[in-house]
Amino acid sequence: MTTPVRVRYQTIEIGHKDIHFCTLRDNQQFSDPKGEAEKLGICDTSWPLFGVVWPSSLVLANHMLDYNITDKRILEVGCGIGLSSIVLNQRHANITATDYHPKVEYFLDRNTLLNNNKTINFERVDWKDEQSKLGHFDLIIGSDLLYEDQHVPLLARFIDRHASPDCKVILVDPGRGRRNKISNKMLKFGFNSRHIQPLHTDYLEQPFKGHIMKFSRTQ
Repeated sequence: MTTPVRVRYQTIEIGHKDIHFCTLRDNQQFSDPKGEAEKLGICDTSWPLFGVVWPSSLVLANHMLDYNITDKRILEVGCGIGLSSIVLNQRHANITATDYHPKVEYFLDRNTLLNNNKTINFERVDWKDEQSKLGHFDLIIGSDLLYEDQHVPLLARFIDRHASPDCKVILVDPGRGRRNKISNKMLKFGFNSRHIQPLHTDYLEQPFKGHIMKFSRTQ
């Protein structure tokens, strides 16, 4: 018999905004009674990674707090618990959240209600899917996405398929050693890049050793 996952409720301060969240109690939780995640190739140990708040997601959410979103169609890739999407939704952004994990949409809807926000557009997508009907976006964001080398070309191609001719991409990486690899791939798709180490991260428990990777492409 599968033990139900344990959750926790917390309030995260992003700038001067309080964001209310239901997350997994910790990254030891697991529940896949119908084998949904298993069929998608998500193993037991990686199952809970979507459901907790990671430092990179806090960095991205804080970066999105005053980022220019005027007239932009925005895509969050691998949204996980959806912190940045919630922040952008509160700013009335045109935001679409995506992830591969089958439980993400449930938590995203739950957290949207906790913050009294309008429903966030969500699609469960596989970066390998070349038939996705997501469309094109002016801004694509994501955090802590590159766990393995094989993720680098998959993510770069996925971004290219869904990037408008004029597009900006912001990826926060905690320092997993694939920063230059993704930059080289993005260069081949016509993006230039720059890497910034955030200076003001006193909202984190530990110093942030990663970077905000910014890519841009113009027609």
